[in-house]
Amino acid sequence: MSMIAPAYAQAAGGVGGGGIESFLPLILIFVVFYFLLIRPQQKKVKQQREMLSAIRRGDRVVTGGGIVGLITKVVNDQEVIVEIADNVRVKVLRDTIATVLTKTEPVAGGGKNKAEAEGDAEGGETSDSGPAAPEDNGVVAGLKKLLSGKGK
Repeated sequence: MSMIAPAYAQAAGGVGGGGIESFLPLILIFVVFYFLLIRPQQKKVKQQREMLSAIRRGDRVVTGGGIVGLITKVVNDQEVIVEIADNVRVKVLRDTIATVLTKTEPVAGGGKNKAEAEGDAEGGETSDSGPAAPEDNGVVAGLKKLLSGKGK
């Protein structure tokens, strides 16, 4: 007779349990992430898109770089002209506008036709004169004003 007892394998209970029970924690984590992270982000993007599409002349805006200015002209769907100081205008991509500080009502043309109103928004230049650089004209005028001592 031998002193060593034979060893028998025990049956493992519940290790190979079904498919859906093993994925339930993963599904719960995804649902929590959707309601806490994904859905609020989608709402925020939608509000930003609506805000950018409603921008018009006269609105005070802050760009992504932190520059505060007044929209003087909406060029097209992608660009606007923003006046950041007296006679200093820059062309800004609409997507880089971070927030709208004050929303104004659209300014009436005052009896002018569309071409004259656009000419006033660009500093008196008409669109027939070719490509204009309002940024350069504003900088030059601002420097002249500053050098003449009237910049205060």
